[in-house]
Amino acid sequence: MTERRDRRWIVEHLRDPYVRRAQQEGYRTRASYKLAELNEREHLFKTGQIVLDLGAAPGGWSQYARRAVGRSGRVVAIDRLPLADLEGVDIIECDLRESGVVSKRLRTLGIEPGAVGLVLSDMAPNLTGDASVDQAGMLELGISALDLARSWLAPEGALVFKFFQGAEFAGMREMLERDFSRVKVVKPRASRARSAELYFLARNRRLV
Repeated sequence: MTERRDRRWIVEHLRDPYVRRAQQEGYRTRASYKLAELNEREHLFKTGQIVLDLGAAPGGWSQYARRAVGRSGRVVAIDRLPLADLEGVDIIECDLRESGVVSKRLRTLGIEPGAVGLVLSDMAPNLTGDASVDQAGMLELGISALDLARSWLAPEGALVFKFFQGAEFAGMREMLERDFSRVKVVKPRASRARSAELYFLARNRRLV
């Protein structure tokens, strides 16, 4: 059964129009078009913005962000996995849970808390097939993105990250609504129809 699912996924992947488009347009992954659609709908990017891309490997979101912010903007890709060089993108290789390391590396790049215009995350845990385990993993990643946004995001900035529908969804939304005055859920067309993934978009950070 697993082998049959794998074969079906490969066939579907090769026929996927977003995969073909990514190959033609030089993006590393079809996921770039999820971010492109979110930007078209929500106007996420601004010229000159500082953007943090969490769990960035293999780099498709960072590629799109680099083009979107222009030469005067900056994109920092953060991942514990190795990420091949991307022109115009600063890369930090470390675990997001090592907040002290992340902070030190960002300051080394000349980025100060409260200066970031957009925090992005297309991260997902390694899926086990156990819904409760996968939801717990997704919650941990969501909280990591939120914690980083609390420290580095400008008051008028935005946080966008992937989450799965399930038992932890409502709790994650409640956490966001405590920190942001505008929270919504979006699903781009480039997300596969059968996928449970959605994206939280949080704006206007509440100041304590």
